[in-house]
Amino acid sequence: RSPGKSIFLSQTKLKMKSVIFALVAGSAAAFAPVVVQKATTSLHAFESELGVQEPLGFYDPLGLLDDADQERFDRLRYVELKHGRISQLAFLGNIITRAGVKLPGNIDYEGTTFESIPNGWAAVGAIPSAGIAQIVLLVGFLELAVMKDVSGDAEFPGDFRNGFLDYGWDDFDEETKLFKRGVELNNGRAAMFGILGLMVHEQLGGTLPIVGPM
Repeated sequence: RSPGKSIFLSQTKLKMKSVIFALVAGSAAAFAPVVVQKATTSLHAFESELGVQEPLGFYDPLGLLDDADQERFDRLRYVELKHGRISQLAFLGNIITRAGVKLPGNIDYEGTTFESIPNGWAAVGAIPSAGIAQIVLLVGFLELAVMKDVSGDAEFPGDFRNGFLDYGWDDFDEETKLFKRGVELNNGRAAMFGILGLMVHEQLGGTLPIVGPM
């Protein structure tokens, strides 16, 4: 066999092997799972929002902001602020009534005094049904007609001034406004833990500093 013919046969065999390998690799790839490129979430878009601070930084353990847009974030911030404000009122009310500060007079025409209403959850069962109904109606009215952006002039989620209650807000610079909003947000977060802790300790019993007997 001539050297030229041997070289030709060797090159031919090499090309055939390359073709066979390419066909096998292609058929194997046809049955391989397709890797779908995951869309990037918008988490990084919220890492500079108000409330993202040390030591936790951006903290979303439940993934509520996965693939969320700005509208979703604003809705969650609105709910967080509302819960924080309610919790601040609840915690402060719990502390004040446990300190013995209660309204004078009677809560109904039958002579039930405010002083006789117990503290905490026990008050719910002691307040007359008409009183409970009045509380529910008042809260509903505030929720539907007052504590919302009625005028459409809100600067941020939770801005319920509606061109009426200002307290000098428009005179603050942007840095001061952010600071005050951050203070409210953090106080609300603390109050949510605080009122939850009081509710738990009320069931456990005992005595707490400042609060007194549970």
